[in-house]
Amino acid sequence: MIGRITGLLAAKQPPQVLVDVNGVGYEIDVPMSTFYNLPAVGEKVSLLTHLAIREDAHLLYGFGSETERAAFRELLKVSGIGAKTALAVLSGLSVNDLASAIAAQETGRIVKIPGIGKKTAERLLLELKGKPVFAGAIASAAPAGVSDDVRQALLALGYNDKEATATLQKLPADLPVSEAIRQALKLLSKG
Repeated sequence: MIGRITGLLAAKQPPQVLVDVNGVGYEIDVPMSTFYNLPAVGEKVSLLTHLAIREDAHLLYGFGSETERAAFRELLKVSGIGAKTALAVLSGLSVNDLASAIAAQETGRIVKIPGIGKKTAERLLLELKGKPVFAGAIASAAPAGVSDDVRQALLALGYNDKEATATLQKLPADLPVSEAIRQALKLLSKG
């Protein structure tokens, strides 16, 4: 019904923003990935939206990209996943990270998200496997093999998924695992 909102960003209070469109303020819940990319208060903003109509409320959810909105809609189709949990998933993992977790069936990455237990994570991975919205993201995700080993090593050492992903992108692709881990740790110690 409401597919996009464009107006002035009137307020930002995670996870909600207020967008003023010709004098009408729309309260929109956004994932943190979108929130971090918003302009300053008072500047023009455009968000793709998803309108959820419930018995007691009409709720508007906003996204910075079509991929994010499509991922949110797929998450809502999973049994036991509501809008708040879907926002939490997209706040905790990028669409590419979620796609690679789905492809590898990694429940460990999903259960780190607040509000998701082991059974919900397993159901989410099972029901989202093979969905087209994640297929494109999987193709652009980091290649398997050495990078997966390095990622697992960094996660085991206590670094979060975001730090591991950012570090992997800075490493040359042709390194052996031991050298890749050594260089990744060097990069992380400088940050």
